[in-house]
Amino acid sequence: MIIDDMAIGAFSKRTGCAIETIRFYEKIGILPRPRRRGRYRLYAADDVAHLVFVRRARELGFTLDEVRALLRLGSLGADACGEVRDLAATHLQDVRKRIADLRAMERALADAVRRCDAGADATCPLIETLSAA
Repeated sequence: MIIDDMAIGAFSKRTGCAIETIRFYEKIGILPRPRRRGRYRLYAADDVAHLVFVRRARELGFTLDEVRALLRLGSLGADACGEVRDLAATHLQDVRKRIADLRAMERALADAVRRCDAGADATCPLIETLSAA
């Protein structure tokens, strides 16, 4: 079997992406519909590169809509670099906000656990923390 005639199982192994995810990406248009031989999907080297791009973008936390935008912008070449940068900068701001939120959650949970370990409270510190307005 040449690389331009991969069945979905081989495509899944080559890209590290679950078959269900591949089908989902095809259904929502993130991946183009593959060629078919009978009822079997057939994938090519370009499809591997496309899915690897999508997986890397998802690993960096880009939403599916952002991935669509990146794919569209990527097809425009260097002319779209400024737009790609703007999208990445906005995403970076979102990531930094989530990190700040996670740090705040960590502090609240660490304080509740510390108070629990001390055993000085008459009530459960975590329940009290979660019940506070």
